Amino acid sequence: MRDYRQECADRVAFIQQMLKDSHTQGIVYGNSGGKDSALVGILCKMACENTLGVMMPCQSTRNYGEDMEDGLAVARQFSIDTITVDLTQVKEVMAEALPDSIGGAALSNINPRLRMTALYAIAQSRNALVAGTGNRSERYMGYFTKWGDGACDFNPIADLTATEIYEFLEYLDAPLNIRTKAPSAGLFEGQTDEAEMGLTYKELDRYLLTGQGKEEVVEKIENAHRKTAHKLQMPATYR
Repeated sequence: MRDYRQECADRVAFIQQMLKDSHTQGIVYGNSGGKDSALVGILCKMACENTLGVMMPCQSTRNYGEDMEDGLAVARQFSIDTITVDLTQVKEVMAEALPDSIGGAALSNINPRLRMTALYAIAQSRNALVAGTGNRSERYMGYFTKWGDGACDFNPIADLTATEIYEFLEYLDAPLNIRTKAPSAGLFEGQTDEAEMGLTYKELDRYLLTGQGKEEVVEKIENAHRKTAHKLQMPATYR
């Protein structure tokens, strides 16, 4: 297990250096009510008093219920300023403007892209940076939306697996429900990360941390990693 006391100090120092180098005065992050955003919010508040969490419900019932309740619980416990930007009507207008053939993942991925737009608008108005909330497990699988929740100015938890995120939150004594509920991006009703990926975080993290796993699980992980590698690269340019 990592030394989370030292990890905390190192990551706070990293965030403070990011602010200094960019000549910015604050941090904005998406407070989704999940484990990753909780840890990012706590670390950012430790590093910078001027940290703002933005809750951005968009259509999914869970966004308006459990996720908002958990996001507010973290904000209260760690004194993080929080606002709500409801994106449901924006999503509906966007969906109506698009061709009828747009559906499935293409339609669901509008949600995180709208959230990215909202975060950057708020951050620019505050001379602030946008903090990313993706963990190592999700990034390796490509389980994020390109130019959506994958877009940020810095990410203080990108090297941590989901397992390590939970351990870190336990060290910080974050709200229990954050540490126990099934991870979900809340993009549609009943969605969970593990069901959508087709494997558990335990299986994924075992492979990432030890290089071991069932053959079929390893194959699924590596296939996903290859197919989504473009998400971690800057756009190709002609030279």
